[in-house]
Amino acid sequence: MATERARFRKRALRFNLGLALVVWIAWAASGRDAAFHALFANWRVAVTMVFGSLVGGGTSEGGGAIAFPVFTKLLHIPAAIARNFSLAIQTVGMGAASLSILYLRIPIERRALLYAGLPGVAGVALGAHYIAPVFPPALARASFTVMVSSLGVALVLINRSDHESRNEALPIFGAQEKWVLIIVGLIGGAVSALVGSGANTIAFMAMVLLFRISEKIATPTTVLLMAMVSLAGFIFHLAVLRDFGPIVTSYWLAAVPVVAIGAPLGALVCSYMPRRAIVILLLLLIALEFLSTLLLVPMTRAILFSSAATLAICAFANWAMSRATRYCPENLPAAASQENVETPEAIA
Repeated sequence: MATERARFRKRALRFNLGLALVVWIAWAASGRDAAFHALFANWRVAVTMVFGSLVGGGTSEGGGAIAFPVFTKLLHIPAAIARNFSLAIQTVGMGAASLSILYLRIPIERRALLYAGLPGVAGVALGAHYIAPVFPPALARASFTVMVSSLGVALVLINRSDHESRNEALPIFGAQEKWVLIIVGLIGGAVSALVGSGANTIAFMAMVLLFRISEKIATPTTVLLMAMVSLAGFIFHLAVLRDFGPIVTSYWLAAVPVVAIGAPLGALVCSYMPRRAIVILLLLLIALEFLSTLLLVPMTRAILFSSAATLAICAFANWAMSRATRYCPENLPAAASQENVETPEAIA
Protein backbone atom coordinates (compact mmCIF):
# COMPACT_ATOMS: atom_id res chain seq x y z
CA MET A 1 0.00 0.00 0.00
CA ALA A 2 2.82 2.40 0.89
CA THR A 3 4.56 1.52 -2.39
CA GLU A 4 1.40 2.21 -4.36
CA ARG A 5 0.98 5.59 -2.68
CA ALA A 6 4.60 6.47 -3.45
CA ARG A 7 4.10 5.53 -7.09
CA PHE A 8 0.93 7.62 -7.21
CA ARG A 9 2.72 10.65 -5.75
CA LYS A 10 5.52 10.34 -8.32
CA ARG A 11 3.01 10.07 -11.19
CA ALA A 12 1.10 13.07 -9.88
CA LEU A 13 4.25 15.14 -9.45
CA ARG A 14 5.57 14.30 -12.93
CA PHE A 15 2.25 15.03 -14.61
CA ASN A 16 1.58 18.30 -12.77
CA LEU A 17 5.10 19.61 -13.36
CA GLY A 18 4.92 18.63 -17.03
CA LEU A 19 1.54 20.30 -17.41
CA ALA A 20 2.77 23.46 -15.70
CA LEU A 21 5.85 23.51 -17.93
CA VAL A 22 3.71 23.34 -21.07
CA VAL A 23 1.52 26.20 -19.83
CA TRP A 24 4.54 28.31 -18.83
CA ILE A 25 6.18 27.85 -22.25
CA ALA A 26 2.94 28.75 -24.05
CA TRP A 27 2.44 31.73 -21.71
CA ALA A 28 5.94 33.11 -22.30
CA ALA A 29 5.82 32.49 -26.06
CA SER A 30 2.38 33.96 -26.68
CA GLY A 31 2.75 37.00 -24.44
CA ARG A 32 6.45 37.66 -25.12
CA ASP A 33 7.54 40.73 -23.13
CA ALA A 34 3.91 41.59 -22.35
CA ALA A 35 3.51 38.43 -20.27
CA PHE A 36 6.43 39.25 -17.96
CA HIS A 37 5.43 42.91 -17.79
CA ALA A 38 1.87 41.91 -16.80
CA LEU A 39 3.21 39.58 -14.10
CA PHE A 40 5.30 42.28 -12.43
CA ALA A 41 2.78 45.08 -12.95
CA ASN A 42 -0.09 43.03 -11.50
CA TRP A 43 1.74 41.11 -8.78
CA ARG A 44 -1.23 41.52 -6.41
CA VAL A 45 -3.38 39.59 -8.87
CA ALA A 46 -0.77 36.82 -9.03
CA VAL A 47 -0.57 36.61 -5.23
CA THR A 48 -4.37 36.46 -4.98
CA MET A 49 -4.45 33.55 -7.40
CA VAL A 50 -1.86 31.58 -5.43
CA PHE A 51 -4.66 31.03 -2.92
CA GLY A 52 -7.43 31.12 -5.50
CA SER A 53 -5.91 28.35 -7.60
CA LEU A 54 -5.38 26.05 -4.61
CA VAL A 55 -9.00 26.61 -3.56
CA GLY A 56 -10.29 26.24 -7.12
CA GLY A 57 -8.48 22.98 -7.77
CA GLY A 58 -9.13 21.43 -4.38
CA THR A 59 -12.65 22.46 -3.33
CA SER A 60 -16.12 23.13 -4.68
CA GLU A 61 -15.72 26.89 -4.13
CA GLY A 62 -13.83 27.68 -7.32
CA GLY A 63 -10.95 30.09 -7.84
CA GLY A 64 -13.43 32.81 -8.75
CA ALA A 65 -14.86 32.59 -5.24
CA ILE A 66 -11.50 33.98 -4.04
CA ALA A 67 -10.70 36.25 -6.98
CA PHE A 68 -14.08 38.00 -7.24
CA PRO A 69 -14.38 39.21 -3.61
CA VAL A 70 -10.68 40.18 -3.37
CA PHE A 71 -10.83 42.07 -6.66
CA THR A 72 -14.08 43.89 -5.95
CA LYS A 73 -13.74 44.41 -2.19
CA LEU A 74 -10.01 44.95 -1.61
CA LEU A 75 -8.51 45.92 -4.97
CA HIS A 76 -11.59 47.93 -6.04
CA ILE A 77 -11.65 46.40 -9.51
CA PRO A 78 -15.02 46.74 -11.32
CA ALA A 79 -17.27 43.71 -10.90
CA ALA A 80 -17.59 43.07 -14.66
CA ILE A 81 -13.80 42.89 -15.03
CA ALA A 82 -13.50 40.64 -11.95
CA ARG A 83 -16.21 38.33 -13.32
CA ASN A 84 -14.62 38.05 -16.77
CA PHE A 85 -11.22 37.46 -15.21
CA SER A 86 -12.63 34.72 -12.97
CA LEU A 87 -14.12 32.86 -15.92
CA ALA A 88 -10.93 33.25 -17.96
CA ILE A 89 -8.47 32.21 -15.28
CA GLN A 90 -10.61 29.26 -14.15
CA THR A 91 -10.40 28.02 -17.73
CA VAL A 92 -6.65 27.62 -17.18
CA GLY A 93 -6.54 26.72 -13.49
CA MET A 94 -9.53 24.43 -13.16
CA GLY A 95 -8.84 23.10 -16.65
CA ALA A 96 -5.36 22.05 -15.49
CA ALA A 97 -6.83 20.60 -12.29
CA SER A 98 -9.39 18.68 -14.38
CA LEU A 99 -6.68 17.15 -16.56
CA SER A 100 -4.82 16.12 -13.40
CA ILE A 101 -7.99 14.59 -11.92
CA LEU A 102 -8.68 12.60 -15.09
CA TYR A 103 -5.08 11.50 -15.59
CA LEU A 104 -4.69 10.36 -11.99
CA ARG A 105 -8.14 8.72 -12.10
CA ILE A 106 -9.33 10.47 -8.96
CA PRO A 107 -12.91 9.19 -8.47
CA ILE A 108 -15.69 11.40 -9.89
CA GLU A 109 -19.43 11.04 -10.63
CA ARG A 110 -19.45 11.10 -14.44
CA ARG A 111 -23.22 11.05 -14.86
CA ALA A 112 -23.66 14.09 -12.64
CA LEU A 113 -20.92 15.84 -14.61
CA LEU A 114 -22.65 15.13 -17.92
CA TYR A 115 -26.22 16.01 -16.95
CA ALA A 116 -25.28 19.17 -15.03
CA GLY A 117 -22.35 20.21 -17.23
CA LEU A 118 -24.08 20.60 -20.59
CA PRO A 119 -26.98 22.66 -19.13
CA GLY A 120 -24.35 24.67 -17.22
CA VAL A 121 -22.72 25.61 -20.52
CA ALA A 122 -26.08 26.80 -21.84
CA GLY A 123 -26.84 28.58 -18.56
CA VAL A 124 -23.64 30.63 -18.52
CA ALA A 125 -24.20 31.81 -22.09
CA LEU A 126 -27.85 32.72 -21.51
CA GLY A 127 -27.02 34.37 -18.19
CA ALA A 128 -24.20 36.44 -19.69
CA HIS A 129 -26.42 37.63 -22.54
CA TYR A 130 -29.74 38.24 -20.81
CA ILE A 131 -29.30 38.42 -17.01
CA ALA A 132 -25.88 39.94 -16.24
CA PRO A 133 -26.48 43.22 -18.14
CA VAL A 134 -29.54 44.06 -16.01
CA PHE A 135 -28.57 42.56 -12.63
CA PRO A 136 -26.56 44.88 -10.34
CA PRO A 137 -23.18 43.29 -9.47
CA ALA A 138 -23.43 44.18 -5.76
CA LEU A 139 -26.75 42.35 -5.49
CA ALA A 140 -25.31 39.35 -7.29
CA ARG A 141 -22.29 39.18 -4.98
CA ALA A 142 -24.30 39.53 -1.78
CA SER A 143 -26.85 36.97 -2.94
CA PHE A 144 -24.07 34.52 -3.83
CA THR A 145 -22.53 34.98 -0.39
CA VAL A 146 -25.86 34.18 1.28
CA MET A 147 -26.31 31.13 -0.95
CA VAL A 148 -22.87 29.78 -0.07
CA SER A 149 -23.42 30.54 3.62
CA SER A 150 -26.64 28.53 3.57
CA LEU A 151 -24.60 25.61 2.23
CA GLY A 152 -22.27 25.98 5.21
CA VAL A 153 -25.15 25.75 7.66
CA ALA A 154 -26.49 22.67 5.88
CA LEU A 155 -23.05 21.02 5.93
CA VAL A 156 -22.82 21.56 9.68
CA LEU A 157 -26.24 20.01 10.23
CA ILE A 158 -25.66 16.89 8.12
CA ASN A 159 -22.16 16.31 9.50
CA ARG A 160 -23.08 16.34 13.17
CA SER A 161 -22.39 12.62 13.36
CA ASP A 162 -18.87 11.27 12.87
CA HIS A 163 -20.39 8.11 11.45
CA GLU A 164 -22.63 9.72 8.83
CA SER A 165 -22.58 7.42 5.80
CA ARG A 166 -22.27 8.64 2.20
CA ASN A 167 -22.81 7.28 -1.29
CA GLU A 168 -19.85 6.87 -3.62
CA ALA A 169 -22.04 7.47 -6.70
CA LEU A 170 -25.58 8.42 -7.63
CA PRO A 171 -27.49 5.59 -5.95
CA ILE A 172 -30.53 5.97 -8.21
CA PHE A 173 -30.35 7.34 -11.73
CA GLY A 174 -33.69 7.77 -13.45
CA ALA A 175 -35.64 10.55 -15.11
CA GLN A 176 -36.17 12.42 -11.83
CA GLU A 177 -32.44 12.51 -11.03
CA LYS A 178 -31.59 13.61 -14.58
CA TRP A 179 -34.03 16.53 -14.40
CA VAL A 180 -32.65 17.60 -11.03
CA LEU A 181 -29.14 17.72 -12.47
CA ILE A 182 -30.29 19.58 -15.60
CA ILE A 183 -32.01 22.26 -13.51
CA VAL A 184 -28.99 22.48 -11.19
CA GLY A 185 -26.72 22.96 -14.21
CA LEU A 186 -28.87 25.71 -15.73
CA ILE A 187 -29.12 27.66 -12.46
CA GLY A 188 -25.43 27.20 -11.72
CA GLY A 189 -24.44 28.40 -15.18
CA ALA A 190 -26.61 31.51 -14.80
CA VAL A 191 -25.06 32.28 -11.39
CA SER A 192 -21.57 31.85 -12.88
CA ALA A 193 -22.48 34.38 -15.55
CA LEU A 194 -23.12 36.92 -12.78
CA VAL A 195 -20.15 36.40 -10.44
CA GLY A 196 -17.72 34.15 -12.35
CA SER A 197 -18.38 31.14 -10.13
CA GLY A 198 -21.32 29.19 -8.75
CA ALA A 199 -22.04 26.21 -10.99
CA ASN A 200 -19.73 24.09 -8.88
CA THR A 201 -21.21 25.27 -5.58
CA ILE A 202 -24.82 24.65 -6.61
CA ALA A 203 -23.98 21.23 -8.03
CA PHE A 204 -22.10 20.44 -4.81
CA MET A 205 -25.23 21.32 -2.81
CA ALA A 206 -27.37 18.90 -4.78
CA MET A 207 -24.79 16.10 -4.78
CA VAL A 208 -24.01 16.29 -1.06
CA LEU A 209 -27.29 17.38 0.48
CA LEU A 210 -29.78 15.58 -1.76
CA PHE A 211 -27.97 12.60 -3.28
CA ARG A 212 -25.79 12.08 -0.17
CA ILE A 213 -22.63 11.69 -2.26
CA SER A 214 -19.33 11.83 -0.39
CA GLU A 215 -17.57 15.19 -0.45
CA LYS A 216 -14.46 13.38 -1.72
CA ILE A 217 -16.39 12.41 -4.87
CA ALA A 218 -18.45 15.59 -5.20
CA THR A 219 -15.45 17.94 -4.96
CA PRO A 220 -13.42 16.73 -7.99
CA THR A 221 -16.65 16.30 -9.96
CA THR A 222 -17.57 19.94 -9.41
CA VAL A 223 -14.02 21.03 -10.32
CA LEU A 224 -14.51 19.46 -13.76
CA LEU A 225 -17.99 20.98 -13.98
CA MET A 226 -16.70 24.49 -13.24
CA ALA A 227 -13.91 24.05 -15.79
CA MET A 228 -16.53 23.29 -18.48
CA VAL A 229 -18.71 26.24 -17.52
CA SER A 230 -15.75 28.61 -17.23
CA LEU A 231 -14.46 27.67 -20.68
CA ALA A 232 -17.90 28.22 -22.20
CA GLY A 233 -18.30 31.56 -20.43
CA PHE A 234 -14.80 32.69 -21.43
CA ILE A 235 -15.39 31.84 -25.11
CA PHE A 236 -18.80 33.54 -25.05
CA HIS A 237 -17.39 36.77 -23.63
CA LEU A 238 -14.41 36.64 -25.98
CA ALA A 239 -16.16 35.77 -29.25
CA VAL A 240 -19.78 36.90 -28.84
CA LEU A 241 -19.94 39.73 -26.30
CA ARG A 242 -16.39 40.89 -27.14
CA ASP A 243 -15.87 42.47 -23.70
CA PHE A 244 -12.63 40.68 -22.81
CA GLY A 245 -10.59 43.90 -22.84
CA PRO A 246 -6.89 44.68 -22.39
CA ILE A 247 -7.20 45.13 -18.61
CA VAL A 248 -8.63 41.64 -18.18
CA THR A 249 -5.96 40.30 -20.53
CA SER A 250 -3.22 41.87 -18.41
CA TYR A 251 -4.65 40.39 -15.19
CA TRP A 252 -5.05 37.03 -16.90
CA LEU A 253 -1.43 36.98 -18.11
CA ALA A 254 -0.27 37.77 -14.58
CA ALA A 255 -2.17 34.84 -13.09
CA VAL A 256 -1.67 32.09 -15.70
CA PRO A 257 1.77 30.84 -14.51
CA VAL A 258 0.51 30.68 -10.93
CA VAL A 259 -2.73 28.79 -11.47
CA ALA A 260 -1.10 26.31 -13.86
CA ILE A 261 0.56 24.65 -10.88
CA GLY A 262 -1.63 25.78 -7.98
CA ALA A 263 -4.91 24.28 -9.20
CA PRO A 264 -3.59 20.75 -9.97
CA LEU A 265 -1.75 20.83 -6.65
CA GLY A 266 -5.00 21.72 -4.88
CA ALA A 267 -6.78 18.81 -6.57
CA LEU A 268 -4.01 16.41 -5.54
CA VAL A 269 -3.95 17.59 -1.92
CA CYS A 270 -7.73 17.30 -1.71
CA SER A 271 -7.60 13.70 -2.94
CA TYR A 272 -5.53 12.80 0.16
CA MET A 273 -7.64 14.70 2.68
CA PRO A 274 -10.24 12.86 4.79
CA ARG A 275 -13.87 13.69 3.97
CA ARG A 276 -14.43 15.60 7.19
CA ALA A 277 -11.26 17.62 6.67
CA ILE A 278 -12.67 18.75 3.31
CA VAL A 279 -15.89 19.77 5.05
CA ILE A 280 -13.95 21.80 7.64
CA LEU A 281 -11.94 23.52 4.89
CA LEU A 282 -15.13 24.41 3.04
CA LEU A 283 -16.68 25.82 6.20
CA LEU A 284 -13.63 28.02 6.81
CA LEU A 285 -13.79 29.36 3.25
CA ILE A 286 -17.52 29.98 3.55
CA ALA A 287 -16.99 31.85 6.83
CA LEU A 288 -14.30 34.00 5.18
CA GLU A 289 -16.63 34.76 2.28
CA PHE A 290 -19.45 35.76 4.64
CA LEU A 291 -17.30 37.96 6.86
CA SER A 292 -15.63 39.75 3.93
CA THR A 293 -19.02 40.57 2.42
CA LEU A 294 -20.38 41.74 5.76
CA LEU A 295 -17.39 44.00 6.40
CA LEU A 296 -16.65 45.35 2.93
CA VAL A 297 -19.95 45.52 1.01
CA PRO A 298 -22.25 48.47 1.84
CA MET A 299 -25.54 47.05 3.09
CA THR A 300 -28.10 49.07 1.14
CA ARG A 301 -31.83 48.37 1.32
CA ALA A 302 -31.75 46.65 -2.08
CA ILE A 303 -28.86 44.39 -1.02
CA LEU A 304 -30.57 43.50 2.25
CA PHE A 305 -33.82 42.64 0.44
CA SER A 306 -32.02 40.58 -2.20
CA SER A 307 -30.00 38.77 0.48
CA ALA A 308 -33.13 38.02 2.51
CA ALA A 309 -34.91 36.63 -0.55
CA THR A 310 -31.90 34.49 -1.45
CA LEU A 311 -31.63 33.26 2.14
CA ALA A 312 -35.29 32.21 2.18
CA ILE A 313 -35.03 30.35 -1.13
CA CYS A 314 -31.71 28.64 -0.36
CA ALA A 315 -32.62 27.80 3.21
CA PHE A 316 -35.82 26.10 2.06
CA ALA A 317 -34.04 24.26 -0.78
CA ASN A 318 -31.21 23.07 1.46
CA TRP A 319 -33.64 22.08 4.22
CA ALA A 320 -35.76 20.10 1.74
CA MET A 321 -32.72 18.35 0.25
CA SER A 322 -31.18 17.53 3.61
CA ARG A 323 -34.51 16.13 4.89
CA ALA A 324 -35.05 13.89 1.86
CA THR A 325 -34.36 10.26 2.75
CA ARG A 326 -34.75 8.67 -0.71
CA TYR A 327 -30.97 8.60 -1.29
CA CYS A 328 -29.75 7.87 2.25
CA PRO A 329 -27.39 4.86 2.13
CA GLU A 330 -29.23 3.10 4.94
CA ASN A 331 -32.41 3.14 2.83
CA LEU A 332 -30.73 1.66 -0.26
CA PRO A 333 -29.58 -1.82 -1.29
CA ALA A 334 -26.04 -2.50 -0.11
CA ALA A 335 -24.47 -2.23 -3.57
CA ALA A 336 -26.46 0.75 -4.82
CA SER A 337 -24.13 3.45 -3.51
CA GLN A 338 -21.03 1.78 -4.98
CA GLU A 339 -22.00 1.16 -8.60
CA ASN A 340 -20.57 2.87 -11.68
CA VAL A 341 -17.76 4.76 -9.96
CA GLU A 342 -14.01 4.38 -10.17
CA THR A 343 -12.53 2.93 -7.02
CA PRO A 344 -9.60 4.55 -5.21
CA GLU A 345 -7.48 1.52 -6.07
CA ALA A 346 -7.75 2.49 -9.75
CA ILE A 347 -5.35 5.40 -9.20
CA ALA A 348 -2.45 3.14 -8.38
